[in-house]
Amino acid sequence: MRLPVQLLKRKPDTHKGDYGHVLIIGGSIGLSGAVCLSAKAALRSGAGLVTVGVPNSLNSIFETKLTEAMSLPLADKGGALSQEAFSDIKSFLKKVDLIVLGPGAGLRVATKRLIVRIVKEIDKPMIIDADALTALASNLEVLLKRKTKTLILTPHLGEFSRLVKLDLGKIKKVRKELVKKFALRYNLTLVLKGNRTLVSDGRRTFENSTGNPGMATAGTGDVLSGIISGLLSQGVDQFQAAKLGVYLHGLAGDYAAGSKTQNCLIASDVIEYLPSAVKSLLKKS
Repeated sequence: MRLPVQLLKRKPDTHKGDYGHVLIIGGSIGLSGAVCLSAKAALRSGAGLVTVGVPNSLNSIFETKLTEAMSLPLADKGGALSQEAFSDIKSFLKKVDLIVLGPGAGLRVATKRLIVRIVKEIDKPMIIDADALTALASNLEVLLKRKTKTLILTPHLGEFSRLVKLDLGKIKKVRKELVKKFALRYNLTLVLKGNRTLVSDGRRTFENSTGNPGMATAGTGDVLSGIISGLLSQGVDQFQAAKLGVYLHGLAGDYAAGSKTQNCLIASDVIEYLPSAVKSLLKKS
């Protein structure tokens, strides 16, 4: 695996705006960590700016947890995003380059409706993860009606099972065929997370070789969505961003496990060792 040319060296005369602005929409009571992990991973992957769009009632929590990321307080009800948040999100779009949708968003009815509307009406490159995938499970036709051409879905097996309406045993037997078929059907890039994660755009399929069982811990999926967004924000195309993101995510997890053991590995360790993963590819490139 080699780094794309735009990641090899930054020009001396440059500023944060040259490396993209990521908006991460999510968060709810009890699930603030997901957004924070995704935001930190996006910044560590090279995004110039990251803003988290989070429930207004929880904004102080995110202001405390996050140092480098900015926050966009959004309308909420009971600590979860409400449909009224859409207007503020739409107004903010001129400032951002792409959206990560779903980390820690929760599954309240109003939040799910907001997610569906965002996917249907917003024309920005988008990564859909976590609870946003569950919100779409009964509204897959929205993927065909969407405005954005750049769309990456990052389900684990359970989330993919809800999307394709098949049990896990069936998926495991023919997962390559299902991933390719789904990506082609909905004209997107699909990342099926798990042992030997698959990435497909319907034409090409990549099977990842990095990663370890220690990464089966809460929050590593949120880290992955952040890594992919950081690469995408720097101009890497969606299939390459997903492919490289998965590889770096697993490689950072391998470095982390080597230092902290698989049993003791936590999601933030993957972010900590991401520079080591990037350095190893810089040497090859």
